[in-house]
Amino acid sequence: MDEKTKQILESSGINVEEFFGRVMGNEPLMLKLLRIFLKDETYKALKAAVENGDREKALEASHSLKGMTGNISAVRLFDLFSQQVALMREDKWDLAFAMMPEISNEYEYLTSAISGNIS
Repeated sequence: MDEKTKQILESSGINVEEFFGRVMGNEPLMLKLLRIFLKDETYKALKAAVENGDREKALEASHSLKGMTGNISAVRLFDLFSQQVALMREDKWDLAFAMMPEISNEYEYLTSAISGNIS
């Protein structure tokens, strides 16, 4: 991975060194996981569940996204989903749902950085 791409991914919230270690230095696997993340529909499912007030589906989607962002070392989004899942489990649904604008901004920033910088 070239330095420019690494810097862009870092600025988007991915801890590239941690991610590289997680995939044991396998850069093709790293890029494959990023492509899979881009294609995944779970974020859309979370947005729909929140809009519809479907708590069960929202928790399921947020928890899945927590895992996915952890797998790619997207630390800022991982932290946001971790907080959201914790609030949902504490039955603080209004606070959890109120996190969506911040989550959406971070998600859009990350996916834009990934899609614009990996082939």
